[in-house]
Amino acid sequence: MAIEIERKYLVINDKWKDNVISESVLKQGYVANQPNATVRVRIAKGHAHLNIKSATTGITRAEYEYEIPLADAEKILAEIAEQPFIDKTRYKVRCGDHTWDLDQFAGENSGLVMAEIELTHENEPFELPEWAGEEVSGDARYYNSCLVKKPFSTW
Repeated sequence: MAIEIERKYLVINDKWKDNVISESVLKQGYVANQPNATVRVRIAKGHAHLNIKSATTGITRAEYEYEIPLADAEKILAEIAEQPFIDKTRYKVRCGDHTWDLDQFAGENSGLVMAEIELTHENEPFELPEWAGEEVSGDARYYNSCLVKKPFSTW
């Protein structure tokens, strides 16, 4: 079983921009969005993936991801996925021994900037960047699957 261990933080300043490794625009939609699991389709850099995640327990959950044909993903997003989509630009940002995923949201979630770090175990030490503010790992409002149902702009 694939496991994802992830911590999320709000981003409080632009100092992360000095350590960007890469950037990509992501479009994702949810085809199933239940309390016990989510199923999403994501397109980024001309590739598409189907992702299945279990409910989060603490900062850990089961995660499965599979590449799918781009044309299939586009059709799923257009005809099946919940609206609105999650539109964001993802930056890979280096800090210490880790690479963080930093997301600047667009559309109905514009103004939200969040960073996440994936860990190998729940107690793995890591350097907290100066641009990382409040931890929101346990706050469901910040889950992408919840941002589809209640976008940041409506808070």
